[in-house]
Amino acid sequence: MGKTRVYIFWLLIVVFMVSGCSSNSSNPNQKTLTLWYWNRGLDDKLIQAVQKQFPDVRINAQKIGGDFKSKLKTTLAAGSSGPDIVAFNDWVTELFPSADRFYDLYELGAKDIEPDYLDWKWQFGVTPEGKMIAMPIDTGPTALFYREDLFSQAGLPTDPEEVHKQMGTWEDYFKAGEKLQQSLGNKVKLTDNIGGIYTQINAQSDKIYFDKKDDFIGENSDSSMKKAWDLAVQASQMGLIANANSFTSEWNAAMNNGKIASFVGAVWCKQILMDAAPDTAGKWRVARAPGGDGNNGGSFLAIMKTSKYPKESFEVMKWLMNPENQVTAFKDINLFPSATQALDAPVMKEKEDFFGGQSTGEIFTESARNVKPAYFGSKYANLNGIVTRELQSVSLGKDPNTAWDAALKRLKKELLR
Repeated sequence: MGKTRVYIFWLLIVVFMVSGCSSNSSNPNQKTLTLWYWNRGLDDKLIQAVQKQFPDVRINAQKIGGDFKSKLKTTLAAGSSGPDIVAFNDWVTELFPSADRFYDLYELGAKDIEPDYLDWKWQFGVTPEGKMIAMPIDTGPTALFYREDLFSQAGLPTDPEEVHKQMGTWEDYFKAGEKLQQSLGNKVKLTDNIGGIYTQINAQSDKIYFDKKDDFIGENSDSSMKKAWDLAVQASQMGLIANANSFTSEWNAAMNNGKIASFVGAVWCKQILMDAAPDTAGKWRVARAPGGDGNNGGSFLAIMKTSKYPKESFEVMKWLMNPENQVTAFKDINLFPSATQALDAPVMKEKEDFFGGQSTGEIFTESARNVKPAYFGSKYANLNGIVTRELQSVSLGKDPNTAWDAALKRLKKELLR
């Protein structure tokens, strides 16, 4: 028994020495990069693959729940270190005033890969001073989602190309809506809500609230703000709107019960629609949007200035966002590509049962290639919220001119803050 104990003792010593040596010598120069993102903001499988691609790097990936933007802004305001790599959503321009808190990706080699990406998406992450603080992840090209069966019952075209030809402008789309509602006894509304129309028209524009000097241009003739307002009001006054706020339980029910015939939305709305309206599988189609191509959503990656490893962080980001991996992310979690080569992948042409066997990827790809480069400004979300709240009051009966004046007054007050 004594000999056995001695043998086990020395065996354990050897095991500890070997494991200790292997642990210390496997990669003594490994660098840990902390990444902040939100659920489905990046492909988790690709994040896990970083270790294999970069043996000297370990990713400490943290999914941030709750209000991601507020947490990031709080971190910036506190001057605390934060992560090495951080994701932004389409509110990237809100962080331009804090551009000095992020590395200029141009200085890390981003110029070399710039031609690989959609130009309008790339430029979203570049400040008016020419500093690139954010690398593109995905995009949110928009299109018209419509019920093929309801359009057919109303005597409207159902083929995506024919739909686009007949409803290429918002005015023509509204005319088609009148016909649809009359044909179906006003049991079905053309579209979902007044704010959605306003938002999507602005998404098709390159001039909305601000120029690159951050001067307010909403009252200028070349701004889309008043045009979007007027068209949204027109749709409401024509009785074409269901007043179902996007992605609420009311919206879900209206979609599933066939009470709404169409809406303009981003590519990421596909999954939301499939989850909300399973009983309508096979009945939906997608066409190019009335009024032109636009973008709504899409995210970015940036490197905080407090990172000790900016070069390593950039290499990881560059690999994660290369065209091949963007195709993988599209297959895994439906992140629509920002890299032009990824848009040509065969998967973008695959047919989809929910959309009646249509390849909607072809429609969204064409939209993505034709989005106008826009500048949103650091207060876009504030101003857009003010206008859409006033529009909601119009849909509930408020005089449009009174609401417009109130919106302008509130906008100008906000701009003084």
